[in-house]
Amino acid sequence: MERTHHYLDTRERILSVGERLILARGFSAVGLSEILGKAEVPKGSFYHYFKSKEGFGVALLERYFQDYDARLSGLFAAEPSDGRAVVLAYFKNWLDTQSARGAHHSCLAVKLAAEVCDLSEAMRQELSAGMNRIVARLATAIRSTQASGLLRQVDAEQLAEALYAMWVGASLLARANGANAALERAYRQTEQMLDIAGA
Repeated sequence: MERTHHYLDTRERILSVGERLILARGFSAVGLSEILGKAEVPKGSFYHYFKSKEGFGVALLERYFQDYDARLSGLFAAEPSDGRAVVLAYFKNWLDTQSARGAHHSCLAVKLAAEVCDLSEAMRQELSAGMNRIVARLATAIRSTQASGLLRQVDAEQLAEALYAMWVGASLLARANGANAALERAYRQTEQMLDIAGA
């Protein structure tokens, strides 16, 4: 039991340190030696926890989306008829936490979206699965609002995907410009798209 606990603690430390470094500089720019050095784990033991750097990347994304899903559970458990408010609250939190002026990106999914798709099919699949779960949560909130009569019968999945895609793009543009204008416009556009759907 103690050995298993030690294994999990060490694996978690490698993932936690790796996430911080990769958020700062990207997946390709961070080497295993740096991660293990910062995590204070002997270099030779990496392959005891992960089969490869790609395997580490898959585990990193899996861990990130599990934590993200847990954080979203409370928000998306709100009163079903309040789906519009839930969707807006989700994106307002995105606006508040993804400041382009921050020292580092704080969303691993957006940080790695463009990079890993060309690097690793396994990482791309994990990223896609995690992002699709978020879109599904948004679609469920939109459908619950439709059921209450506050939104007309637009395609909930298409609207959710369009909103999420807009925010991923706005986040990348905000980082490139070093300003939050794209995120602020995305929030206003989200309000307008939901208002149109409610007309």
